[in-house]
This record gives sequence, structure tokens and C-alpha cells, in this order.
Amino acid sequence: MKLLRATKDNLTGVSILFNQYRMFYNQVEDISGAESYIRERLQQEDSIIFVMKEGDTYLGFTQLYPTFSSISMKKAWILNDLYVHEEARGKGVAESLLNRAKAFALETEAVSIALSTAPDNLPAQRLYEKLGYERDEQFYHYELNLA
Repeated sequence: MKLLRATKDNLTGVSILFNQYRMFYNQVEDISGAESYIRERLQQEDSIIFVMKEGDTYLGFTQLYPTFSSISMKKAWILNDLYVHEEARGKGVAESLLNRAKAFALETEAVSIALSTAPDNLPAQRLYEKLGYERDEQFYHYELNLA
């Protein structure tokens, strides 16, 4: 297995995984929309995507978006997307992607990585906690949906 930072050369493979990820969250299949979205992220360089491959097969990806912490006056990262293809689950792909995201955050001198997951995604919660992520018990999360 090979873990790398995605470039335009990985557009098709990452787009397929991204489309599957969205379908996992009950979105309709939209491979052309997924490819357009990932292409824009890569061209604009407004996210960081790491991908795990085995030969020509794309196994999983994670996508990080930059943000800032006013309190610490430092950069932070939002780990917005993490997906591993069903056939690759249980092989350490997600853990490797999360460890690479952590290494990248440290390289960029970030203060933290934030992520969210569904309340019923217990396998993901166990992995996050195993790797040192702590569930926020201090603050409530609010969102204003504009779509």
C-alpha cells in the first residue's frame, strides 16, 4: 500500500472514492459532480487530500480544510472527509490516513485537527479515540443550513 498526497494525476481515483463517500451519507450518485468538486479543490489548493493506493486501486482518502484558532493564534485543520472502500476496511487504511493527517498538521504547526462523525458510526468513534481524539463535552456544535 502507498499513501500519498493527491494531485491532478489522482483525480479519477479520488473522485470515485469521494462519490462513494457521499453515497455512504445518503447522497445521490454524482460522479461528474464529484470529479468537478475534487478537481476544483486540487486546482485551488484549498484542501489537502491524502489517498491510499494499492497498485492502481484506490482504497481510501481523507480531506482536510484549513482554518484558524483565534484563541491560540495558530492554524488548525478540519478533517472533513474520511472514507475507506468497503473491501479495504479492517486493513489499517483509515488509521494510516489519520496518522498522515496528524503528521501533516504537525508539519504545518497547527494547533489541532477537528472532525465530526455520525452518532451511530461507532467503528469510526472507536478509531478516533484509539488515536487520541477526544469527544467535545464542553461546547455545543451549531450549524445554519443555507441550502
